[in-house]
Amino acid sequence: MATLEAPPAAPPAVDFSLSEDQQLLRDEVRRFSEERILPGEAERAAEHRFPEEIVAEMAELGLLGMLIGEEHGGAGVDPLTYCLAVEELSRASAAVGVTMSVSNSVCAWPISRFGSEEVKRRVLPELAAGALGAFGLTEPGSGSDVASMRTSARRDGDSWVLDGEKAWITNAGFARWYVVVARTGPDPGKRGLSAFAVPADAPGFAVGRPEEKMGLTSSRTAPIHFTGCRIPAGNLLGTEGQGFKIALAVLDHSRLGIASQAIGIHQRALEVSTAYAKEREQFGGPIVELQAIRFKLATMATELAAARALTWYAASIAERTPRHPDAPRLASQAKLYASEAANRACYEGVQIHGGNGFHADYEISRLFRDVRVTAIYEGTSEIQRMVIARHLLH
Repeated sequence: MATLEAPPAAPPAVDFSLSEDQQLLRDEVRRFSEERILPGEAERAAEHRFPEEIVAEMAELGLLGMLIGEEHGGAGVDPLTYCLAVEELSRASAAVGVTMSVSNSVCAWPISRFGSEEVKRRVLPELAAGALGAFGLTEPGSGSDVASMRTSARRDGDSWVLDGEKAWITNAGFARWYVVVARTGPDPGKRGLSAFAVPADAPGFAVGRPEEKMGLTSSRTAPIHFTGCRIPAGNLLGTEGQGFKIALAVLDHSRLGIASQAIGIHQRALEVSTAYAKEREQFGGPIVELQAIRFKLATMATELAAARALTWYAASIAERTPRHPDAPRLASQAKLYASEAANRACYEGVQIHGGNGFHADYEISRLFRDVRVTAIYEGTSEIQRMVIARHLLH
């Protein structure tokens, strides 16, 4: 007679009410976003101009050190509080949102988690004070297949020497520090990878020509090059050969930020579409009175609520100790659902705007272009489904 297996442990309960501190931060970031970011975003996007003045103001608010401990000058907030800030920034500007998210989540966080005490003391106060960070994982011939990367690092006395190229690097040219994954051993695949903290002024480091992108045009994205790039041996993160593990941990963490970015875009798409539907008149009245339009708005609002709930839940257990086994799966589910729901919302927003939605002067047009990449970077939707399925079938 077959025996019944014990059911898996139930996920921890989550309280969806925000603490007083979280609500205060959310309100402050929303005020900052509406007063300082949103008014100039259309102009910055049209000019492909990086928001340097906004970055400086975010540093003054402590938004660039959110995931850095207080002992190194940061705020040391929990993942959910960080996600709230990313969402509010992205509601005003997806480009500003990703600039802040990348610096926090894929640069400061891995240095905080895997760096030596000496590296932390040297790097983290700079990042917390406003220096930007970046992450070098993708290469021209290595995207989702991380194990096929070719950038190398060899030990030379008290230094590591890097050679190779990374592609699609957010904040490239403006970042002071880069977390870079490179091949350090002869083993093929993922076993020979290591991670490093690389300063922008390291000899042999260079930034290539900025990419011309479909969206996020006020965010800077460019390749970076290493030609005999020499860094101190102590800039190794973790241990030699731990790079693949570090990269996966970084992606698990950063996917919550991209989910939050998508939620911010989704929220704004719903707002501008609702406002337009109330103002635009056809067939003798505002189009919001038409059932076809109302149903679109209802679906947008429902999927927004679902995306936010899933992301907040994933964030609430992301860094519990001991680590919850569902955390990586939930991060992928949040990123998958939030990004695809936001893409659907922006599509419907353009439909609601009709021909005006195709015009660059309307904000929904920018939202439509900006949102597309949320289903691509930090792991495509297809990669997220692979991650989710692997956890389900393990």
